[in-house]
Amino acid sequence: MKNRIYKSFNSQQTLFSALIHASKEFGGGYKILEDIHRKPVNYKNIIFQSILLGNYIKKSTTESEHVGVMLPNVTILPIVFFALQFGGRIPALLNFSSGVYAIDKACKTAKIKTIYTSRNFINKAKLNNVIDELKKKYSIFYLEDIKKNIKLKSVLRSFFIRIFIFKFYIKQDINKDPDNTAVILFTSGSEGIPKGVVLSHKNLLSNYAQVKDHIKFSKSDTVFCCLPLYHSFGLNAGFLMPLFGGAKIFLYPTPLDYRLIPDFIARLKATILFGTNTFFKGYANYANTEHFKTLKYVVAGAEKLHRDTIKLWKKKFNLNILQGYGVTETSPVISVNDLNQNKEGTVGCIMNEIEYYFEPVEGIDKGGRLVVKGPNIMLGYLLHNEPGLLKPPSSSRGLGWHDTGDIADIDQEGFITILGRAKRFAKIGGEMVSLTAVEELAVLAWPEQKHACVSITDQNQRERIILITENKKANLKELQDVAAKNHISSFNIPKKIETKIDIPVLATGKIDYMSLKKLVSETE
Repeated sequence: MKNRIYKSFNSQQTLFSALIHASKEFGGGYKILEDIHRKPVNYKNIIFQSILLGNYIKKSTTESEHVGVMLPNVTILPIVFFALQFGGRIPALLNFSSGVYAIDKACKTAKIKTIYTSRNFINKAKLNNVIDELKKKYSIFYLEDIKKNIKLKSVLRSFFIRIFIFKFYIKQDINKDPDNTAVILFTSGSEGIPKGVVLSHKNLLSNYAQVKDHIKFSKSDTVFCCLPLYHSFGLNAGFLMPLFGGAKIFLYPTPLDYRLIPDFIARLKATILFGTNTFFKGYANYANTEHFKTLKYVVAGAEKLHRDTIKLWKKKFNLNILQGYGVTETSPVISVNDLNQNKEGTVGCIMNEIEYYFEPVEGIDKGGRLVVKGPNIMLGYLLHNEPGLLKPPSSSRGLGWHDTGDIADIDQEGFITILGRAKRFAKIGGEMVSLTAVEELAVLAWPEQKHACVSITDQNQRERIILITENKKANLKELQDVAAKNHISSFNIPKKIETKIDIPVLATGKIDYMSLKKLVSETE
């Protein structure tokens, strides 16, 4: 049954073509998109504004050019995204919160020459210094200026094209191949320099078809999307999937408004919420039992979902959080639990059409490095030391295979358990110790606080595990007692506990381990 649902959707088309078909299926006048300004936008308007802006952007860019986009979660962002799709340009979504150095690196990696943004946004977000630096190397276009420069003739022409959009788009010879690049995203850089991830139209639409088997998007749904669209979780799960499935989308500029977001969800009567363990814990602390009564699907990704968060949501809201798993390189979903099959502690079963195997890892007895292949696997990487050069995914089994870098295991029922990042293991006394497992021990001991773990090599070239925690009273004796009580190996006890360092977090809610390791190294 599920595979029939997957095959019922046409992933052999472009994103703009899928938008046209969604407009036809759900009605051009259907109000599909909204943001905090509370001015709903319908399918017809998205298409019209995309044509209008797309034709304007063509004047300052070339076909298939990688164009930087630096905007928050507001309705103009999807319009810029589809304007570039319509015009045969490639949107490269930039993480404006990452700082000028990282943005510059991303632009160089993807060979970006032009960036589109909003003056109003830059001023509100206090990014003027960032823009001043970027102006020295890149052409910056403000949407407010473009709006002033658009002529009536262009408006009328775009309106005419919109009326006959299906015939017009078919005749266009720009970026019509589903296997062509649709978007460039950048890895979070939590463990190194961000890479450009090149995703095709087919990659993104195949993943939508795969997810449809588990999460049903319909006109009766409202998706509250506070995850940034410059990450694949926000872009595809939070925006494109509901757009093509007819579910209303409410874009919210930040997932960190723990006090306000529960009120918005209640007012909107939202039915679908995507987030991370960190965010869900934050919302639960401020929400009352009535705030989330309309939610049907609550799906966690990007970081491990902790048992105490699961219990809190079940007890307070009578909701089961569905844990999923994915990476940017897989558009992003690889597996997810659903309402019919939900196994706590796992990330669900592998999606349809995805092949996989486990690459053996020395010192790891169960499972191995998860390597995957399928229609949702990226076209390839763009690397900072080889700008603009596409590096296709490959493994020991050949081209098309992507090594996720995650150590995982699978049970007899097909449910996947993520044991941790391959880079997030330390060799202690000849044993491979998962730093994630050390963090989980800390959560068992002190469930109310955030914890993170890094491995530091000392002067004798021995690895030492350091636990960083928000619990100012944390001590090794308590951890040892909890480990003994729960029959957890003593190898999972850190060498040291650090309570004076603030744990840095990325926009996705993931811990910024690269920055954290630097902070810890400076104190050692």
